[in-house]
Amino acid sequence: MLAAVLYGKEELRIEPVAIPTLQEGDLLVRVRVALTCGTDVKVFRRGYHARMIVPPAVFGHELAGDVVAVGGGVTRFRVGQRVVAANSAPCLRCYYCQRGVENLCEDLLFNNGAYAEYIRIPARIVELNTYEIPPHVGYHDAALVEPLACVLRGVEETGMRAGDHVAIVGLGPIGLMFVRLAKNLGARVIAVGRRVSQLERAAALGADEVISATTVPDVARVVRELTGGRGADVAIEAVGKPETWELVVQMVRRGGVVNFFGGCPSGTHVSLDTSLLHYSEITCKASFHHTPAHVRRALELISQGVIRAADFVNREEPLTNLLAVMRHLMSHNGHLKTAIIP
Repeated sequence: MLAAVLYGKEELRIEPVAIPTLQEGDLLVRVRVALTCGTDVKVFRRGYHARMIVPPAVFGHELAGDVVAVGGGVTRFRVGQRVVAANSAPCLRCYYCQRGVENLCEDLLFNNGAYAEYIRIPARIVELNTYEIPPHVGYHDAALVEPLACVLRGVEETGMRAGDHVAIVGLGPIGLMFVRLAKNLGARVIAVGRRVSQLERAAALGADEVISATTVPDVARVVRELTGGRGADVAIEAVGKPETWELVVQMVRRGGVVNFFGGCPSGTHVSLDTSLLHYSEITCKASFHHTPAHVRRALELISQGVIRAADFVNREEPLTNLLAVMRHLMSHNGHLKTAIIP
């Protein structure tokens, strides 16, 4: 089969590799759509991922496709079914799984290889995090399940509810998903981004106010003005930069909640005003990954039409063009997703 193999920093080759062989409980899926992701761009730039990718390796993790072979003992799936599989599955036995935070599982099994004609879905993911795609849902929409599941966990961690003022900083695909889900909950959304196109998309997805971080010198002050001088009930950082981590803390009201969703590079440090955190009782949280419950809920929302690929995916490219796509995304941070068609 043809696959995209990562060999190191910005070293990506589209080349023939062996079709994966199946073990007990596995599935072999023909990839119909694989979506690009900010994490994949980071992996491409750095040449590895400490937890997910050891080169040389086929990478990519947001996919939807068709079952073409089943391993021994598989009873839930059959050849010909359209499926979406998440990129991980927890063990359900460790300290963290037993406490309901399966995303922090001590033996979290990751799976990559979506940028290829076929992908093997390991038995544990088949059992816990693979689902049949409803007949009315397209492959592009279904492939959004994994990133949406992560955003759903982020929303849940904030305790967001109807009537809240929610400030969202960063309007790439993840930030835009936060905008859509916050509006779906009945929140009043203030979206902060740098590009006019991002602000326009946020408004189209329901943002009540948009702020240009390029032209507004004091974004936190404007957020406070838009919330009666108090600040937002919830502020979400969806950029992954130390300066924006520090910025969102200045946007929330007393008793407000901050979610540091965007992951900064390893070894990064931020400075926070301890007096502000203490006397204003600000809650700071960070969200990582998803759980099987969030994956199931994500597919439900996609099935209901709350989240549509048309709002987050704006290009299609063949697998053979993936190197050019990655280079483009490196220089156009925050752009929408590209659908890779193997």
